[in-house]
Amino acid sequence: MLIFPLHAFSATPQDEARARQLFTEVRCVQCQSESIADSDAQIAGDMRREIRADIAAGKTNAQIRKELFAHYGDYVLFRPRFSMGNLLLWLLPPLIAIIGGALLWASRRKPEKSGDYALSAAEEKKLRDILKKHD
Repeated sequence: MLIFPLHAFSATPQDEARARQLFTEVRCVQCQSESIADSDAQIAGDMRREIRADIAAGKTNAQIRKELFAHYGDYVLFRPRFSMGNLLLWLLPPLIAIIGGALLWASRRKPEKSGDYALSAAEEKKLRDILKKHD
């Protein structure tokens, strides 16, 4: 494992700010729920050093992300790139929101008015007869 000492980078404040921004975009492969900026894992420290070295070498953020993707896969980036492999990941949240909105809209529609339930003369007579029997 290659470990870069921090004093070897002579990073400018802009480079350090750029590195810290990238740290928040990269997932720790050991912790899996934390960025490498928040992780204390040794691999996260190695990844931070690797990013700083890439910045010092003049690589762009896109090149650094591409390199991380090539080495660790799509999972390493908190915002994965758009591809056919993760199409469902990108389309599912808006699809759920659209379906949920449609269901809410449909459920708040007023129900149709019910028909007339007035009793006919024969039904009224039958009802009076039943009520008289129970008195």
